[in-house]
Amino acid sequence: MATYEEVKDIPNQKDKYLIDVRNKSELEETGTLPASINIPLPDLENAFNLPDAEFEKSYGRAKPPTDAVIIFSCKAGGRAARATDLAKTKGFENAKAYAGSWTEWEQKQSK
Repeated sequence: MATYEEVKDIPNQKDKYLIDVRNKSELEETGTLPASINIPLPDLENAFNLPDAEFEKSYGRAKPPTDAVIIFSCKAGGRAARATDLAKTKGFENAKAYAGSWTEWEQKQSK
């Protein structure tokens, strides 16, 4: 599991990935986590199957190597956990969920 502190430090960790698996409409309502890439959960498997150049063109960042740390976030943690399971089946052994996801982030940011 990823922690709030780890997610907060993502902009300083160029070798780590933060993927928000919420739908675009949710992001428009709430905002986004700094340095996150939005890949809605229904699109995630296809995104991981894209050739490297196509992934970068679609998401604005190089496709993560299978040994990269990838943290998944959603609204409350459920979809992040499913995304983590999917990523691990694709060989991303360092995938993990941010259990608190947007709900925790927003709560801690407002303090």
